[in-house]
Amino acid sequence: MRSGSGWHLCRVETALVSKEHCWRGERSAADSPLLFTLRDEAFASLFGQAVPAGSHVRLNLQTGEREAKLPDSENGKSDTGEERRRKRLGKVDIDSNSFTSQELKKALAKMKESEKAERKAHEEEVRKKFRPIEQLKEEFEKLNVKMETDYEIMVKLIGKFNSSASTLDEKVAALYDLEYYVHQVDNAKDFLSMGGLQLVIDGLNSTEAVLKEHAAFVLGAALSSNPKVQIEAIEGGALQKLLVILATEQPLAVKKKALFALSSMLRHFPYAQQQFLKLGGLQVLRSLFRQKGMETLHVRVVTLLYDLIVEKMLLEDSQHGDQMEEKIQQYRQVKLVPAVVEQDWCVVVSNLLAVPEHDTREKVLKTVGVLMAFCKERYRGDQALSTTLSLLRSEYEELAAQEQREGDKDGYFKELLGSVNTIIRELR
Repeated sequence: MRSGSGWHLCRVETALVSKEHCWRGERSAADSPLLFTLRDEAFASLFGQAVPAGSHVRLNLQTGEREAKLPDSENGKSDTGEERRRKRLGKVDIDSNSFTSQELKKALAKMKESEKAERKAHEEEVRKKFRPIEQLKEEFEKLNVKMETDYEIMVKLIGKFNSSASTLDEKVAALYDLEYYVHQVDNAKDFLSMGGLQLVIDGLNSTEAVLKEHAAFVLGAALSSNPKVQIEAIEGGALQKLLVILATEQPLAVKKKALFALSSMLRHFPYAQQQFLKLGGLQVLRSLFRQKGMETLHVRVVTLLYDLIVEKMLLEDSQHGDQMEEKIQQYRQVKLVPAVVEQDWCVVVSNLLAVPEHDTREKVLKTVGVLMAFCKERYRGDQALSTTLSLLRSEYEELAAQEQREGDKDGYFKELLGSVNTIIRELR
């Protein structure tokens, strides 16, 4: 029922009850036939109707009906949904017809101009804080300071190392700096093209131990993951020189760097591995275990053997392509495992489990696990190994339990315990 500008909402309960319940209101913006906005302050009867959010709803105990009214505003009057929206938005005109297309275009143009001005202001602020590279170069030239490329720096360092006028300390300093640059693959290739690689290889023959040490260090850095340099190095006689250093009496520091360079040459280079075996490289590494004061090299040697064996195994298990098939054929010519077994490396490796360092044990356990397929019978007859494994299991059971008590369920010692238990099971 409509009255004036508002609405009277009524409902007839049933045919037996003729009483009508009405209240005034106006339709909401949602166009729902059941949703009205109440206008009166007094409660009105509510039946089957949805009311605006925030309305007061009560149950009239005298009539048994639900009633609703709008909440009171601060000035004592009820606000409609439209009024509340206008209060929230302030003076913003939200009528879509209040702006013409031209006015909108002008407003957008002003926004763009404002953004452009802010961007220019930011650029100007940056210019005040930082100087352009051209200006810096000019200032450096005035100070006789020139910004050099890596190539230019390496040329100078090689010249200093190769100069007869340079002192021993200057040559060592040049090698020290070169090691930093040749780690980068492209720099290592440039180092090769400018003749630096061969100079460093020749430096392995120096009578000065410190020059041998740093020459081997630079060589190892240049060889790392760089096939082109690996090929040139082995053709330049680097492999033989490194084996001579490892086989003869040299300071520990020199042998460390020589072993590092050897490892860099052999990894992922089957031809070098084949030449290594032909030159008796395994016997040379075996001799390190008989030399006094070389204990720190033992785990490095074991780690190298582990890497070379696993490298070949992973390649054979991978999917084969034309290039991969060629590389597999190269690896098949490397008879590393038979030589390891023949020279009794099985026992050499397992004996290192007696060392106290957990990190060394971890590496040795991994290597024993890899050698298990080839050394099982040898290990089964090794009573010392059996005793060592039993002691390790007891030690790591206790350490793993302590880890669990501290809340670390998958800790380091639990992993080591798993490796020990795996080896024990395979030897039963």
